[in-house]
Amino acid sequence: MGKNTFYITTPIYYPSDKLHIGHAYTTVAADAIARYHRLNGKDVFFLTGSDEHGQKIERVAKERGKTPKEYVDGIVKGFQDLWQKLDISYDDFVRTTEERHYRVVQDIFREIYEKGDIYKGEYKGWYCTPCETFFPETRLVDGNCPDCGRPVEVLQEESYFFRMSKYADRLLQHIEANPEFIQPTSRRNEMVQFIKGGLEDLCVSRTTFDWGIPVPIEEGHVIYVWFDALTNYLTGIGYLDDKEMFQKYWPADVHLVGKEIVRFHSIIWPIILMAAGLELPKKVYGHGWLLFDSDKMSKSKGNVVDPVVLIDQFGVDAIRYFLLREISFGSDGNFSWEALVGRINADLANDLGNLVHRSSAMMKKYYKGVVPEPGPERPLDAALREDAANTRRKLVSLMEELDLSTALATIWRFIGSVNKYIDEAAPWALARDESKGDELARVMYNLAESLRVISLFIYPFIPSTAKEIWARLGLDDELTDHLLGQARWGEMPPGTVIRPGSPLFPRIEDEKPPAKAPEAPQKEAIPEVAIDEFARMDIRLARVLEADRIAGADKLLKLKVDLGGEERQIVAGLAQHYRPEELVGKDVALLANLKPTTIRGELSQGMVLAAAAKDGRVRILTVDEEMPAGSKIR
Repeated sequence: MGKNTFYITTPIYYPSDKLHIGHAYTTVAADAIARYHRLNGKDVFFLTGSDEHGQKIERVAKERGKTPKEYVDGIVKGFQDLWQKLDISYDDFVRTTEERHYRVVQDIFREIYEKGDIYKGEYKGWYCTPCETFFPETRLVDGNCPDCGRPVEVLQEESYFFRMSKYADRLLQHIEANPEFIQPTSRRNEMVQFIKGGLEDLCVSRTTFDWGIPVPIEEGHVIYVWFDALTNYLTGIGYLDDKEMFQKYWPADVHLVGKEIVRFHSIIWPIILMAAGLELPKKVYGHGWLLFDSDKMSKSKGNVVDPVVLIDQFGVDAIRYFLLREISFGSDGNFSWEALVGRINADLANDLGNLVHRSSAMMKKYYKGVVPEPGPERPLDAALREDAANTRRKLVSLMEELDLSTALATIWRFIGSVNKYIDEAAPWALARDESKGDELARVMYNLAESLRVISLFIYPFIPSTAKEIWARLGLDDELTDHLLGQARWGEMPPGTVIRPGSPLFPRIEDEKPPAKAPEAPQKEAIPEVAIDEFARMDIRLARVLEADRIAGADKLLKLKVDLGGEERQIVAGLAQHYRPEELVGKDVALLANLKPTTIRGELSQGMVLAAAAKDGRVRILTVDEEMPAGSKIR
């Protein structure tokens, strides 16, 4: 395998029903890893697919009055639609019902049989149909499946067996010599103990149903579904059809799987490969479960979350970000509406979205949207440049370790640093001093350059947002033409025209849908006003130039606003609803002819208009597109 290739796989999903958010988590994680390696210049192959055989599928299809193929065709179409919605950049999708896969499975089966490692016998034991797994009686828990807890059934049939036990010591030696082979460490320790407990030979054919790949050496037998499914990792890279492609990508760099199927991927699959004379994958990574309010998702519990509903409600990148940021990769993670909305509002709307908005607004205000030639670098500017370089180095290191959550946290720490840089550099103050033109140009150039670098950083995780920021920066080349490892500070071309847009991530006010429709509120008796009374109010659009907290006043902010050639100071009770930096650059509705007053020792020359909900939320009134400061509201 060439040094510059990277082959990553997801499990192939079982089409017994629609996929839930836990399946989406695995695939989004694999996609982020694949995109990262492409952005680092690797020749990446990313494989996913569907596992369509077995007794369970045959039974479900019969219950629904369909042939197994008719049934799985509809479900698999849903898989592919979901991956498209989630912006999954897979290179191939293997269906185990495809002819190319039949040939690979039969070829591997025949090769192992001819080596003497598959033999004929009779199986009598316990089988869990939902898990498609055989268990010795000693592993049952209260007579039920040790994995899913459902009832098992006794099977007795003529079968072919695979000599798993023959390879146990060799596999243990491989695990010991290659500690990275099974990750995280807790999964590796579990698998070592399982192997040391003794491996039984594996039943690899069935005769009591026929929905599967036929055993090539005897009619009436179909190949055990796990032997069939695991072999997809060879099918997708041309094991029989394209030897050059196969040699280029095999062995796989990462098989990414849920922790419940680590045993199949780190014991059965490597032994199949050993018996077939093929190299073992470099790494099997078993990530944790996505829990729902701390409970494992399952249809029987009624706590399955449909990713399509979430995407339609919040947008694809918000869901991708939440899954990758909220859950420490390798550990179990928790899904809740509150956590999702919190991440969207705090990280995406406030931190990233507000940075893009305020930077674009200031660029338009001070330089008519054109990125200036930067002035000399000051210590504050050099610190930001060095912070960007350190962030890139940490990001590369963390992604190589598959630490996705910490990688995102590192990017967001840099986003926070850029927001802090704006506050410390105070471009609004520099703009008022003609002698500070070079400093202002350096600050505004650095903001554009920061957004360019951030676009590269976030691309593997939230690609649509990264491309949107890239486009708003006026960069006409493709983001993906740039390599993360070669990204250097200062590559933003001066003279580029910024293209402002609507908020990337609007704040979400409702954490979850109400449990029941609210009762109709009683209307307040409000006196009517005549049109001439309303006309006496001078309500105009004011642009916020500066915003600061007032010492000792928890609820108050001091704003400096532009009313179209006239600057005023306003004291507004917004401190519990907005951070000062969120308001800079915004256009707000201002009652301009309110009698001036002094509040907490500060002059207030008007009133910012805002909507107040009964639950205490307050949001300022603004307009849906940019208008000149001072525009009359009527």
